[in-house]
Order: sequence, then structure tokens, then C-alpha cells
Amino acid sequence: MPWPSRKRDKAAGADKKEPDAKIAKTEEEAPDKEEEEKSAKPPAGSSKSGWKNWKKTKESDSGGEESKITYCHWLLKSEPESRLEKGVDVKFSIDDLKAQPNQTTFWDGVRNYQARNFLRAMKLGQQAFFYHSNCKEPGIVGIVKIVKEAYPDHTQFDQKNPHYDSSSRKENPKWSMVDVQFVRMTKRFIPLSEIKAHHLAHKADGGPLKNMMLFTRQRLSIQPLTQEEFDFVLSLEEEKPH
Repeated sequence: MPWPSRKRDKAAGADKKEPDAKIAKTEEEAPDKEEEEKSAKPPAGSSKSGWKNWKKTKESDSGGEESKITYCHWLLKSEPESRLEKGVDVKFSIDDLKAQPNQTTFWDGVRNYQARNFLRAMKLGQQAFFYHSNCKEPGIVGIVKIVKEAYPDHTQFDQKNPHYDSSSRKENPKWSMVDVQFVRMTKRFIPLSEIKAHHLAHKADGGPLKNMMLFTRQRLSIQPLTQEEFDFVLSLEEEKPH
């Protein structure tokens, strides 16, 4: 593969504006500047009204029933800009995914136990947001789907790979990966700053993004989403950017 460690979860690099590093060995070590620097409050009433309108629509569609708190979608972070790690460029954008055979690749390089466990929980056919991280403007750019459930990540055994793990054994591999396939681009780029504005408003009024892991466990490169979180974020592609 031309990008052997693109989705790596190592080193906790910083987004140039809003570091949110999808990098695992140090994912939990320090607060993410991505979330510290992008603390802009939403325009007065904008997110709340958006949440209320969205909720009204959802209740109309579902007869007023609230979604269960179950993780059934995902958010996957990857770096769209070149950055060398142990001499290897870890860049992998959604355009790189689209250029792969059958627009499919393995999601390798995750070296954080919680992120690995999330990978192992993924089910065939589930969808995930493709999130550009550690770049000038982080955010969601597209949707992918899981086309192969978790299996051993071969890069843990490759001494030339930045994510080689000498403590992992082939008879009992520590690290896993899944295969993902491009589904589509979102209708527009959904920036982190916009998602955060809704998150801050929802913390106050009980909206669906109040506990979104993008802000509560922001250093994880693999993050689960509830149905409500996924649906609300996806609905933002229909709105004009603020």
C-alpha cells in the first residue's frame, strides 16, 4: 500500500488550528488544543433552534420516540496533510481512499486500547464519518462503511513500519484493523468549529451532541456515535455554513 501508516494513532500531533490528533500511543496524555482553541460560542439561538427543528422533525418521523443510547456509527480520524513519522509519510486523505482499488482500504496503525476496542466492536455495513485531523481546518468530509470486521493489523509485526510493536505476538496479536470503503462525500465540509458550537449549546439544552466523544474524549482517533449524534451531524450538510 502506498500509505502504510496513514491512520496511525500515535504521537498526539496537533492540528495546526485545532489539534485533535488521531494518534494513539499518547491520545490520552494531554488535553487537545483542537478543543481548547476552538471554543467559539454559537451565534445566539442558532444551534438551539437548529436542535429544536431537528428534534421536531425526528419526532415526527419516529412518532416522538427518542433514539436509544447505543453506538452504531463511528467517526474515523485521518491526516490529509503530509507528516513524516519515523521516515514514513502518514498522510491519508479521503481523496487517497477514493484512489484505492474499489475505493477500499484497511484502517491500520491504531495503537490505543480503547480505540482498538472500538474497532473490534464495528459491524459489517455500519457507516462512519471520515474526519480530516491535524490540519488547517479539521472536520468531516465524507462517509465510509465497514466492509470487513476486525482482524489482526499486520503493521504491528513489520519492523519497518512506524507502528511496529515488538511486544505483540502473532499467536496473540494486540492490535486490530478493519476494512473501510468510500460511500460518498458529505454535501459540504462540516468543520469542527461548527460541530463544537452545537455541542456547547446542546450541553446547555440537552441536545444530541451534549456527550459527543469528539469533545469528551477528543484524542481518540476512533470514536463511536449514537444514532442521534450521527443523524444530527449528517443533517448539518443540508444547512448553509454560518
